[in-house]
Amino acid sequence: IIEKINQTKIETQKEYIRNEIVKILGKDCKVIVNYKNLKKPTLTVEGKNIKISLPNTFKKLDKDEILIKLIEKLYDTLAEKEIERAMERARKILGFAPEDYKICRMKNMIGKCNNEEKIITINPDIVQYSREIIDYVVLHEFCHLKCKTHSKSMQQMISEYEPNYKKYEQQLINIKY
Repeated sequence: IIEKINQTKIETQKEYIRNEIVKILGKDCKVIVNYKNLKKPTLTVEGKNIKISLPNTFKKLDKDEILIKLIEKLYDTLAEKEIERAMERARKILGFAPEDYKICRMKNMIGKCNNEEKIITINPDIVQYSREIIDYVVLHEFCHLKCKTHSKSMQQMISEYEPNYKKYEQQLINIKY
């Protein structure tokens, strides 16, 4: 009887494990979701695996919606560190900085610059891309502090500090920044 119970537990757990791919810093990470006897969800990153354990009570809820919320939280946490790093790098390279910056989820945009208030806003979803892309987008937004439009002078400024910018623009072809 115990063997049969254990076999049923294993089969039931396999039914709820889902494999998906999520981008983190430009790399594909496998998302493994399972259900356990927990009070609240847990998320751990181990190498190229993101392990999400959900309470058994979540089995009736929409798994995709839960997964999206947990990945957004992961992106928010990573974005704080990565954007701070990229902001400091750009400040050192250019010798100036915005008054402030915000990390805020935006539809169809990865970054923007408010010239009047001298504030840069970066979407936390940027952590899907490599550090080079993050650095480029932040540098691009810094350049908007000096050049409001995508003029030739802005292109020259960007190319002076980031010679590979065309390569990065190709990877962001359908994204506004």
